[in-house]
Amino acid sequence: MRVISMGLGTMLLAGLAFAATPHTVTLQVKNMTCAACSITIEKALEKVDGVSRQRIDTETGTVTVTFDGERTSTAKVAEAITNAGFPALVKATGG
Repeated sequence: MRVISMGLGTMLLAGLAFAATPHTVTLQVKNMTCAACSITIEKALEKVDGVSRQRIDTETGTVTVTFDGERTSTAKVAEAITNAGFPALVKATGG
């Protein structure tokens, strides 16, 4: 029994080592002015395979999205938001 549980533990750790690292991107989004806009964007992102988290900030006009890079991409995330009626571009970072 001990050998089986050690083997399962090793397999679990090996699986975690190969799990995709989540990617996070912040997008500058135009025309986002109210709570209804947030809901529309949220619904659009729910349809993108691999998106695990989103933070929508109507005050700053930004959407921060965490996703599995093996299942989707920054371009697909931006496209989903843009197709929902809110043009989205990757936010430039200072530097």
